[in-house]
Formats: sequence, structure tokens, C-alpha cells
Amino acid sequence: MEQSWQEIAESLAAVKIVANPNNEPVSIEGIAAGFRCIGVGTDAAVFQFLEAPEYAFKVYAENKKDKLEAEAKVYKEIGDSPYFSNCYGVNDRLLVIKYEEGLTLFDCLLQGVHVPDQVIQDVEEARDFIRQIGLNPRDIHLKNILLQNGRAKLLDVSEYIKTGNDFRWEHLKKAHAEYYAIIDGKPMPFWLLDTVRKWYHHWNRYSSSFDEFMQIVSKQMSYWK
Repeated sequence: MEQSWQEIAESLAAVKIVANPNNEPVSIEGIAAGFRCIGVGTDAAVFQFLEAPEYAFKVYAENKKDKLEAEAKVYKEIGDSPYFSNCYGVNDRLLVIKYEEGLTLFDCLLQGVHVPDQVIQDVEEARDFIRQIGLNPRDIHLKNILLQNGRAKLLDVSEYIKTGNDFRWEHLKKAHAEYYAIIDGKPMPFWLLDTVRKWYHHWNRYSSSFDEFMQIVSKQMSYWK
């Protein structure tokens, strides 16, 4: 007899997710037999149960319940879309969503996997769709975009209920258009990508504009090559 996602989720009770300051990824405490961690973000960690691989269990840190509730609400508004996963259910600490195959764009850079222009177009269309249903596409970055059979699938929709533009996608799109050809197909070291990630969160400390910031990043990449 197959287990329901609710029964499977109970096995994750031994796992605790702890948020960290300065926009750093969460920490994971405890072990749940039969699960593997398939993703770690700043608010939650995602697990897959090996006996029911079609599910992805996104477990939030204890003080991030507002993000959990927001993401559940957004998935309900999105419904069925080729650009997003499907949400099967929610409880007081986790979301259950469809497991999606593929590499994040961050992993593509790590492994030197080519990111086609179609991915950029797909994200643009996904953002248009989100606006059409009255939400606000935010927090779109390398770890929240999945390359799936040459197309884009967007992850983590929890900030779509917020107002304002964080410009993360605009900056990423600009960097892709102007600098991606330099590194396309070349595996990037984790330390370099992680350094750029940390710099980006405070880029206005190092430069007067995003263009100037990208020039600094480009120089660092030229030293690496």
C-alpha cells in the first residue's frame, strides 16, 4: 500500500531547519531515514523521499512560517502552469510540491552546462503570467530557475505576494546578455560563484552602479581564467 504524502511528511519530524543571518543558507539538524536533501535555501531545505520520488518536501525554518503561508497561497493562485511546479499540499511546517528534474542555473554554471536563450525567454513569459494573475514576480535568481529539457521552470514563489521590484532578474538578464559568452561551457569554481553571490547582496558598497559592479566581477573572473 502506497503511503500518502501526509504519512511521509511525518517521518521528517526528526529534521529541524534553522535560519541563519546575513542571507546565508539554512542549517539542517537531525536525520530522517529514506530522505535525501535536494536543495538548501535561505528559508527552507527541500527533501525527496526515495520510495516516493515524485514528491519534494520543502521544510521551512521555524521562524519562516510567513514564507510558508505565502508560498502556499501563491501556488494556489498559479494553479497549473508549464513554468511552475504543482503544489500537492501544505501543513504547519512544509509544502509538498511535485519533484522537478533538472539543474538550477547555479549548478549549470558550476558544471559548465550551456544555458540556452530560450530559458531567458521562458522566464520573461513566466513573469508576464504572474503579473496577469495579480502577483509580483520577485526573487528570481540562479538558484530559483531550473533548466529542464532546454526550458525554464521557476522555483520558490514565496515573495510573489510582496510589492516592489528587487531587480534581481533584471540584473541576471543583463549579466547573461553581456557576460555569459565569456564563461559559456566553462565550469566555474564554487568559491568564485559564492563570492559573487555574497558581493551581490552588498554590491552598492563596492560600486556606484550595477554596471560598475559587473566590471569588478568580470575582472575577478579574468584572473581565475
